[in-house]
Amino acid sequence: MASLSHDDSFVASCNLFLTKLALFPANSRQSLKPSCPSLHSPSDELTVALDCDGTYLRNGPGLWDLGDYGFRHLFDGYATLVRVSFRDGRAVGAHRQIESEAYKAARRHGKLQVLRRPAGEPLPGNPLTDNSNTGVVRLGDGRVLCLTETVKGSIVVDPDTLDTDGRREQREAVRGQDAGSTERQFVGRVDCRGGPAPGWVHSFPVTENYVVVPEMPLRYCAANLLRAEPTPLYKFQWHLESGSYMHVMCKASGKIVASVEVPPFVTFHFINAYEEKDEEGRVTAIIADCCEHNADTSILDNLRLHNLRAFTGEDVLTDARVGRFRIPLDGSPFGELEAALDPEEHGRGMDMCSINPAHLGKEYRYAYACGARRPCNFPNTLTKIDLVEKTAKNWHEEGAVPSEPYFVARPGAVEEDDGVAISMVSAKDGSGYALVLDAKSFKEIARAKFPYGLPYGLHCCWVPRDK
Repeated sequence: MASLSHDDSFVASCNLFLTKLALFPANSRQSLKPSCPSLHSPSDELTVALDCDGTYLRNGPGLWDLGDYGFRHLFDGYATLVRVSFRDGRAVGAHRQIESEAYKAARRHGKLQVLRRPAGEPLPGNPLTDNSNTGVVRLGDGRVLCLTETVKGSIVVDPDTLDTDGRREQREAVRGQDAGSTERQFVGRVDCRGGPAPGWVHSFPVTENYVVVPEMPLRYCAANLLRAEPTPLYKFQWHLESGSYMHVMCKASGKIVASVEVPPFVTFHFINAYEEKDEEGRVTAIIADCCEHNADTSILDNLRLHNLRAFTGEDVLTDARVGRFRIPLDGSPFGELEAALDPEEHGRGMDMCSINPAHLGKEYRYAYACGARRPCNFPNTLTKIDLVEKTAKNWHEEGAVPSEPYFVARPGAVEEDDGVAISMVSAKDGSGYALVLDAKSFKEIARAKFPYGLPYGLHCCWVPRDK
């Protein structure tokens, strides 16, 4: 096993900052500290020769308390970007706060800053926040972008230094879009079939020729969006009577080719989708897989920080499954939704998923996600799903909380699971480490320890090293 070495005099200042970032920090108040880059050089080689040559980046909310104010929900913390760079069987780690305008204002004033009228209403035309604490993706032009769901919450970062390089500006493209372009292209429009507001869309899957847009009964609520204190359903309301739908759009024409009603569902994350074809090669249906919470909205309330910090040993994690939609393209009004495998295989916990990127939009066999070993109040295992054999392999360490596993293929790999799965883990003792699992056997092959604790993170990406 390898540890990340550090300069003790430097890390002392970082520990002052980062020990407060442990998994779900307790309600002890703290002053908001400046962002520190905390780069660490390796001292030992990993015990096996890894074929990884690049940088794993993970984004997520990592700072919830500032001054006398503490955020109340997991989703609201200020973004913390963590990286581990692999080269020649060695690892170097770093972390940094993303320098969003929201974070910088909070640091200046020691409290949350929101633009409001004297009467208390938020000013129109101002996005709620640019705190890009959710996703991190590598663009076609090589830049790395951190994301959240607001209009201005797309921030470019340097994957080597973790510096914030500014907000992403997109230009309109009238005639098409080349690979790697920073322009955006209008493809089509999907009208909601239910109401009274649009359904929440945190993610959606694509196939080689189609875009799949979900519409679930968990719908935006303007009143809840403007509340500083999160409601049990966060920023949404549940309108079961409004129906649940799956819409399929043709990428080439922008036309809707199917819009079907499906059983009620709740999902944050889609895993993948692909086209089902008949013997003559005609597309007859779309298969779309997601991490589905059995249409149970209590998962949102479970993610309020006081619930995450108050685990008493009871089994309170909302059940989840790999939900598989089948969306017919023959004009049928209804689609299907069922479990792709027995949820007991992965402890009835399922979220934060990834697959081999070479199989995005195509038929695939394996997925990597966070599952559960019960009793628990949060996903606490890593799981490899075999959608052909309908089985799962699970990794678990007592008291540890892993984050989204990301699959990295071995150079020259042919088989779908030939590679490694990398996850950041918060250990029971408050420490943190990067875990590397062999994707085939799902056994641990290495870990790189950080000299401080890590907060829970959300999404991640892989940036290969330039040759």
